[in-house]
Amino acid sequence: MIEAVHVGGAGTPLVLLHGATSSWRAWRPVLPALERRHRVLAPNLAGHHGGPAVTGRPDQVVPAIVDAVATAMDDAGVGTAHLVGNSLGGWVALELARRGRARSVVALSPAGAWAEPADLDRLLRLFRAGGRLGRVPGARVVLGVRPLRRLLLRQVAEHPELLTRFDVDDLVDDLAGCEVLADLLAGASRAGALRPFTPDCPVLIAWGERDRMLPFARYGRPMLDAVHGAQLVRVPGVGHVPMGDAPRLVSSLVLRFTARADRAARAAEVPGPVSGAGRPA
Repeated sequence: MIEAVHVGGAGTPLVLLHGATSSWRAWRPVLPALERRHRVLAPNLAGHHGGPAVTGRPDQVVPAIVDAVATAMDDAGVGTAHLVGNSLGGWVALELARRGRARSVVALSPAGAWAEPADLDRLLRLFRAGGRLGRVPGARVVLGVRPLRRLLLRQVAEHPELLTRFDVDDLVDDLAGCEVLADLLAGASRAGALRPFTPDCPVLIAWGERDRMLPFARYGRPMLDAVHGAQLVRVPGVGHVPMGDAPRLVSSLVLRFTARADRAARAAEVPGPVSGAGRPA
């Protein structure tokens, strides 16, 4: 049975949020580096393999997932944290920032924005096809063949050939164990895209230059329009799920951003010089 949440490391809190049909295990390539600097909390999203159940209308799936992550943070004694999310997890991280739960956000190719209705329709078709893969008999065997794995997973990763046999087993298990996908997809049109807002914390939107699932022109530009003041970086040589493509690059990107946010927070806590009758100078 998959763990519902992974906890490890020490330092300022950092919450990792995986994409649709995945689990916290997608973060394993970057965990060693991140846990040297942060106390990491990586929950399985609600409705996903090993995560809490989701109830309610399909158009309320994303808010329900956000609620469940907020509860996991509460249970872990985490008020605010650095949030790092990929795809659906990036959308969830931004919604948590809207609620004031973020010290900073790094959103890796976040879902939740699109330029035209046709762009949403395209994305829904891709996810439906991916969800079916987890139910295909012999999927593990097929994905165990490197050329076939590269062909079938090219929308997700730039280098799926780097996946081990254990990674493939986890991927298939997570696909098969994602109970919320149908409702998530059914509710997408009705719920609409991420509502524009101005976060009160630093936000970095990092988009893989070879992201075939969510090409930047169709999904990244609208996301930047929705998240006012967000910084953008294009990440070279990686696809939609960059943690496996380039773990050192991704962990370095995250750690530089969280370190900068931590330094700014510490500087804001330092009292200014005092003069006169105890008043700030």
